[in-house]
Parts: sequence; C-alpha cells; structure tokens
Amino acid sequence: MLKSIIGAAIMTTFAATAPVMASERVRISSDWGDVTAELVDSAATRRLVQMLPLSIPMRDHLRQEKTGRLPEALPTEQRQQDFAVGTLGLWGSGDFVIYYRSGRVPSPGIIMLGNVTGDVSIFDRPGPITIRVERVQ
Repeated sequence: MLKSIIGAAIMTTFAATAPVMASERVRISSDWGDVTAELVDSAATRRLVQMLPLSIPMRDHLRQEKTGRLPEALPTEQRQQDFAVGTLGLWGSGDFVIYYRSGRVPSPGIIMLGNVTGDVSIFDRPGPITIRVERVQ
C-alpha cells in the first residue's frame, strides 16, 4: 500500500513537471482563402512555431502541391514517402509544402509537419501564391 502511494506521488510529480505540448494550430492565409492546420509535436514544428508569423511565396509543383522556402532550415526528423490531401510537409530542410492531392514522393521522403483541417482545395489551382502562416491563439 505504501509503495502504491509513493509510486502515485512520484508519477503525479513527474507528470506535473514534464513538458506537455497540446496540439499546436496554425492559420494559413492567402488571397485564395484561409485554412487551419494542426501540427504534429516534433522538434521541426516547435522551431517552425518559433519563426511565426511567416509570409512564404509559394509556387505550384507537379499539380499536387504548393511549395516555398522557409527563411531557415528546420531540424530533421523521420521521413515518409506517402502523403495525403492536406498534409503539411518539409522537403529538404527548408522547403515548406502544402499537399492538395494524395501521392508518394521519392526517397528520402518528406518530414511530416501536420495536417490541414480546412478545405485545402483552395490551393488546387495553377500559379504562385504568397501565404501567411501564424499561430491560432
């Protein structure tokens, strides 16, 4: 019994002092409309959030994504090759990508940053666009 109480006290103390990051949300605004996105919890997204707000000139690439350069590289994370409609990713260490179609990229793949929760089809049109990314308070 005493061990259970001490164990519970230690776990409660640890849980209270351990950093907890709630799902960070961002707004992506453009002349074509606004969407929100939920970011995954990673070193790359924590660094991205520190850089906000950002304006990023984006160009269309392969009629599946909008891509633009970040002002500085983000930390590298595990990569994946598959992406879905609404995936926010990082190609290389400084290329921010919004996928408006599903697909697969070649090796080494993309770093997953998050998912758009709004209608990402606003980006499904040819041509460049400048986006603004900012935290949702």
